[in-house]
Amino acid sequence: MPEVPIEGVTYREFDGEQRLATRGEPVYGEPTDGEWRLWDARRSKLGATIELGLETGLSAGDGVLYLGAAGGTTVSHVADFAGPTYAVEFAPRPARDLLAAAERRDRLFPLLKDAREPETYAHVVESGLDALVQDVATRGQAEVAVRNRRFLADDGRLVAAIKARSEDVARDPSAVFEDALATLGEAYEVLETARLDPVHADHLAVVARPLSGDG
Repeated sequence: MPEVPIEGVTYREFDGEQRLATRGEPVYGEPTDGEWRLWDARRSKLGATIELGLETGLSAGDGVLYLGAAGGTTVSHVADFAGPTYAVEFAPRPARDLLAAAERRDRLFPLLKDAREPETYAHVVESGLDALVQDVATRGQAEVAVRNRRFLADDGRLVAAIKARSEDVARDPSAVFEDALATLGEAYEVLETARLDPVHADHLAVVARPLSGDG
């Protein structure tokens, strides 16, 4: 089991197994152990990425832009240890659940916006953030990361989950991932990748840092 190099994230025992956990109020019915709550990697691509041992670069107190926040399952865990966490979600129904998750987290700021149009929330989200976490189920996922590079500090990190089936359900996932990495190379240096199968089928975890001069 890899060590978790993030203050506020640890492993706790749930149902006889050591599982990832953060300290905070439960959001989606997850089990708790005192003040700790299970971070279920089966429901979180970022959780699965951390469990695989990738060096995400995430740290306690980080300023984070989270794209594809959905109902708040993963971003609520991020807000448990991070600093200001801007959560972008386009669909109104999950955004209502996201708002409920944010009621008990004063560092979580929900935004009902389209991650493909960062100019619509540039007046709200600060620049120079430490991390961009992305989990959007749309075509052009790599382009979304490139467009949102503007919010990252030069020494920040992109931690993304690329979903092959959202790009092209008929293509081989490896080919989809290759194209996505090529697009990311326009604005980022890719540091590490890993397939998230079988926990998240046809997903690629990517950790990257901005290329200098692209902010």
